[in-house]
Amino acid sequence: MDRLTNTVRPYAWGSTTAIPHLLGTEPTGEPQAEMWMGAHPGAPSHTPRGPLNEVIDADPAAELGPPAVEKFGPRLPFLLKLLAAGAPLSLQVHPDLQQAKEGYEAEEAKGVPISAPDRNYKDANHKPELICALTEFDGLCGFRAPEEAAKLLEGLGVDSLKPYVDLLRAHPEEAALREVLTAVLTADRDEMARTVTDATAAAQRIGGAYEPYAGIAHHYPGDPGVIAAMLLNHVRLQPGEALFLGAGVPHAYLNGLGVEIMANSDNVLRCGLTPKHVDVPELLRIVRFEATDPGVLRPEASPDGEELYDTPIDEFRLSRFVLPAGGAAHDLTAATPQILLCTAGTVRAGDLALAPGESAFVPAGEKAEVSGEGTVFRATVVA
Repeated sequence: MDRLTNTVRPYAWGSTTAIPHLLGTEPTGEPQAEMWMGAHPGAPSHTPRGPLNEVIDADPAAELGPPAVEKFGPRLPFLLKLLAAGAPLSLQVHPDLQQAKEGYEAEEAKGVPISAPDRNYKDANHKPELICALTEFDGLCGFRAPEEAAKLLEGLGVDSLKPYVDLLRAHPEEAALREVLTAVLTADRDEMARTVTDATAAAQRIGGAYEPYAGIAHHYPGDPGVIAAMLLNHVRLQPGEALFLGAGVPHAYLNGLGVEIMANSDNVLRCGLTPKHVDVPELLRIVRFEATDPGVLRPEASPDGEELYDTPIDEFRLSRFVLPAGGAAHDLTAATPQILLCTAGTVRAGDLALAPGESAFVPAGEKAEVSGEGTVFRATVVA
């Protein structure tokens, strides 16, 4: 197996301390938002044999295994990350596989450059993702029931929100959510900014269930996404708990450190809380307008000590081992590629000692045994 050297992305929303604290390094004062582990060409991990994407390209069958190549093609189908949110990420949704293919082909046919700021589809793949909390972790996930959203907005006592409250109560669920999100995102920007300012002041005064939205507004004053965010469920994960984000489910991460895994795609449709492009018509085509329970996941333990986060897709499979002192070694040898990430203690992966934040790539079929005292996450595929 190969020890990985990984790139940390300095996005503005990143925490300045969470990743350095995990790694045991001094903060630089700059945001450190995501550490990428994988073969994404934007920031591939490096191995002693070279960049991981080039290692895989040189012999996909040997590195990924024939079953994974046959099912997903000659590329690692997932990207593993440490994600450290110090401020809210953009409110967003991801397309399903068919929508991604159609959107990508349409923009290619129009000649929209991949790097264009108004480009929606960077590739033809979907982007389901899973976030597992390492610390207490706040996020938004899926729509509230319309009546719950109406009560939340009504409780602010802001007159300009009353039309949205009325819409939420006047229509069946799908139509109510669609009409209100459309109205919020297409409202006059100046009028909406005043509404957000008034709603923020009320949220700060009332506190309680409104605190997360007051915090969002602190980072994005006047942004329509603040009101859109109030249509969504607020979720606070405890360490070890996770959320799965499927296609069309609006979501945003607000604060905390977690392990994130996703299909290898950059396709994002934004709803707000961002200075980036918001394509409202395309967004409304992708969003699933249905109230959902966020569905907090807790790992399912197997007799061999593996704790699996069960998800309905095959591009990734995330599990963890919490290794006690003096415990037996675990044989993780598999016919699929793996990335192992230590998040606590000291773990031995084969001949490598992994400290928190350190990781290794295990080619398909390579012997992989973990031992020690600590926590190690295992990322692979279902093939």
